[in-house]
Amino acid sequence: MLQALLAGVASIKAQQTRMNVIGNNLANVNTTAYKGSRVTFQDMIAQTLRGAGRPTAEVGGTNAIQFGLGVLIAGTDVNNEQGSLNATNRPTDFSIQGNGFFLVANGDRVAYTRDGAFDLDASGDLVHRATGERMAGWLADPATGLIDTNLPVGPTSKLTIPIGARTAVQQTTNIDWAGNLDSRVFSQAGLQSTSAIVRVFDSLGGQHDLTLTLTENAAANTWDWSVAGAGGDVVTGSGQLVYDPANGQLLSGSPGSITVTPPVASGVPAFPITLDLGDVSQLATEMQINASSQNGFAPGSLSSFSVGTDGVITGLYTNGLTRPLGQIAVAIFPNPNGLERMGSNLWRNTDNSGVAVVGAPKTGGRGSINSGFLEQSNIDIGNEFTDLIVTQRGFQANTKVVTTVDEMLQDLINMKR
Repeated sequence: MLQALLAGVASIKAQQTRMNVIGNNLANVNTTAYKGSRVTFQDMIAQTLRGAGRPTAEVGGTNAIQFGLGVLIAGTDVNNEQGSLNATNRPTDFSIQGNGFFLVANGDRVAYTRDGAFDLDASGDLVHRATGERMAGWLADPATGLIDTNLPVGPTSKLTIPIGARTAVQQTTNIDWAGNLDSRVFSQAGLQSTSAIVRVFDSLGGQHDLTLTLTENAAANTWDWSVAGAGGDVVTGSGQLVYDPANGQLLSGSPGSITVTPPVASGVPAFPITLDLGDVSQLATEMQINASSQNGFAPGSLSSFSVGTDGVITGLYTNGLTRPLGQIAVAIFPNPNGLERMGSNLWRNTDNSGVAVVGAPKTGGRGSINSGFLEQSNIDIGNEFTDLIVTQRGFQANTKVVTTVDEMLQDLINMKR
């Protein structure tokens, strides 16, 4: 009877543990990106009163006589299924649709989270709203805007979005031109010409308007080009374009080079610019040329940013420039159920979770990033209430076992009276 009593007590303890897990799940029903847990039971070792006997020629075999000694907690499993996404319209709120975890660092270690509620601090760093730890990722090269996702992500990694910071000025060094020169003008009287204006920038971000003029040459299929400045700018450099009469494509004359000399009072030295006229054709259609691109830009301040599904953070500047600022890193694990909770919506890896495999979103089985959304808890209230009832009944049944055994023991003690 004592064994029945102890089995009942063991079950009561197990049901209490299960109730604790259910209570914690329901308490976190509105916790951002919370992953629910469940308790699984296993029977305790059984006591064998008689072992199994094999059949003989005279009699059949006999089964073992055993009775169990109670129940134990087999484990607590985490349900890592995707939670629903809730639109917040905050640009620093992120959710991962699919596999993976955000990385947050505090200078000493890296932790992992599905909670994408981040904010910008006074330094412009993206920080986890619950803990203040910095989001880890890769920063773009300031000069080229390239992002190297092969670099390691560690405890000192961070992503910075310096709202209000100015961009470095870039002097114009190249202008690409496109358009068409009408091949029919050579049959007309007089020399025809066309022109277009482009704005370029010097080393201080100053603006200069240049006018490219293309004039028909007396020689067939040949055009002379020259560039003039405005506002006191002196521009030197000219050239000639020669076209193939059979297909209207450029044979020679591109690229060309000019030198822009701003007024002395501006304090800006003369600077060269390469003109690429390779995309200007000579066909029998209307005449029009324009600058398709130039690689300089004026100073501008970072006014806003956007985050793509690949985690790339793109800065939007007041001068119209857009350039990458960095990229969010995402970690996946061989066994995400093996992660250990740290509190504050953070997880750490364990020996059974495996080593974090860090990479860019949408690569290697990692999910995509949704900016302006937060993942909700994946707790199913209906299932939790059902488990609540089942656990309560299990607890009650085992308290009844304890009460009954106690009454039986009392009757046994009273036998000597």
